[in-house]
Amino acid sequence: MGERPIVIAHRGASGYRPEHTRASYELAIAMGADFIEPDLVSTKDGVLIARHENEISETTDVASHLEFADRRTTKRIDGREVAGWFTEDFTLAEIRTLRAKERLPFRDASWNDRFEVPTLSEVLELARRKSAAGRTIGVYPETKHPTYFRSIGLPLEETLVEALHAAGYQGRSAPVYLQSFETGNLKALRGKTDLPLIQLLDEEGGPYDLYGDLPKGGRTYREMATPSGLAEIAAYADGIGPNKRLIVPARPDGRLDAATSLVDDAHRAGLLVHPWTFRSEERFLSPDYDGKPGREYEQFFALGVDGVFSDFPDVALRTRDAGRQLAGDWKARRNR
Repeated sequence: MGERPIVIAHRGASGYRPEHTRASYELAIAMGADFIEPDLVSTKDGVLIARHENEISETTDVASHLEFADRRTTKRIDGREVAGWFTEDFTLAEIRTLRAKERLPFRDASWNDRFEVPTLSEVLELARRKSAAGRTIGVYPETKHPTYFRSIGLPLEETLVEALHAAGYQGRSAPVYLQSFETGNLKALRGKTDLPLIQLLDEEGGPYDLYGDLPKGGRTYREMATPSGLAEIAAYADGIGPNKRLIVPARPDGRLDAATSLVDDAHRAGLLVHPWTFRSEERFLSPDYDGKPGREYEQFFALGVDGVFSDFPDVALRTRDAGRQLAGDWKARRNR
C-alpha cells in the first residue's frame, strides 16, 4: 500500500463530524485520508449499514421517534446486557427516517440531525467516485458482532464479500482491508475472498468467539499479541490492528512506559501493524505529549507502524508528511 504509513479515517473524520456519516467520510477524503472506515451492522432486511454498534440510541435520534418507542428492548450482545434500539429490528426504510448525532458530549453537536445513516454500498460508491478524481480512496470495513449477527440469521460475511466483489474490489492489491475483533469470521472470509484481512486486538479480554462470556476463559488478545500468537494470526490474516497500548503501555496516571516489541514481532511474522485509536483531545493524550497530538503520531511512526486509525486524519497526515526525513527508516523497517 506504499512506502509511508497509511492514515485510516476512523469512522470518517469523526473528530469533526458525527461518526459514520457521508459528511464525515467526505471530510476525511478532502483532508487526504488514505482509507475511510465503515463499521458494519445489519438491518432487519439484511442490508449492511455504517454504525459503530447495532444499538443506535447514542448515534441517532431514534429515541425521539415516538413511532419506534415500542422497539426499545434489552438484548445480550457478546456477553453484555445492552438496552436500547437495535438495527436488526429496523428495515432499511425505517433506518432512513433517522438522523445521525454526535456520540461524544465534548464534541461539536451542531451537526446533529442533518445526516442519514449510510449503507455500505453508498460508502463504496463514495470511495469509487472520489477515487476517479485521481487519488485512490481505500475502504476499511469492520464486521461488528459477527457471531451475534450469525446467531440471529443475519450473517455479515457473505453480504460484505458480495458487495465488495460486485463493486470491483477483488485481489490482493485492491484498496481494501477487512477487519474484525473475532477470529472465526476472518477465517471464514479468507475462504471467500483474497482481500487483505486484519485481526483487531484490544488491550483486555479476547475475541468473543474464542473468549466467550467467561472473564478468565478462552484465548485473550494479549496471548494473541505474543510471537506464537502472531504466527497463528499470520496463517489467516495479513496484519493486526492493536490497541495502541499494546505497543506503548500507559500507567494508571497516563504516563507512558517503554514501547513493547509488538511492532517488530508482528513484522517478523509478516504482519502489518495498524494501531488504534488516535485522537487530538487532551483527555485522550498522555501527559508525556504535553497536549500536542503530533508527538504521539511521531512516536508511533518512529516505531515503524504501517498505519494509524485517527479521528483527526488531518493531524495524522500533517505529522506524517512533515516527517518525510523518516521515510528511509519506515522503508527499512517494512523491508526487514
